[in-house]
Amino acid sequence: MARLIKNWKTNDKKDARESNIRLALDSYNDIFSDFDPRPSENRALSSDFLQECIRAARDKTDEGIELRLMMPARSRKKSEENVIKKRLREHFQKHHKRLDAEGAAIKRKGAAWITAGIILSLIAAKTLSGKDGFLMTLLFVIVEPASWFSFWTGLDKLFLEDSHHTSKRRFYHKMARAEVKFESY
Repeated sequence: MARLIKNWKTNDKKDARESNIRLALDSYNDIFSDFDPRPSENRALSSDFLQECIRAARDKTDEGIELRLMMPARSRKKSEENVIKKRLREHFQKHHKRLDAEGAAIKRKGAAWITAGIILSLIAAKTLSGKDGFLMTLLFVIVEPASWFSFWTGLDKLFLEDSHHTSKRRFYHKMARAEVKFESY
């Protein structure tokens, strides 16, 4: 199981940077899901591994992150490490692109809801200023709450729903640009 290494003793100032994330692994399998039997090139990443990365990256800057995966020296295989580095980079970049697209879609939907709310508000105002009568009153009763609902739903999408994706997008943005290194312990 991956373990976060907080106070790794090192003499190298570059190694002690705030932007480094160090995780100790018992084997390469700690990176991948136990339920996925495929080879490393296609294997799903472990949710435990990703959660450790998320926790470790939370307070890191966006620039110059290094993900340092610590392995027992006797277990290291350079060819496997190259495959894993490529797999991690692909995973982080794919999810970063997907979350960016979702964020843009949320903003478009939010803007559409707000626009619909404004149009319905104008219709409600027009019916209120029009002739009195049962049909106009009925139309006002239907349109006025719909305008408020649409407007507030749009604001919810723009500000609240998008903010839920922001932390994930920030994490995948950081990790898509991170340099992955393997080291021995």
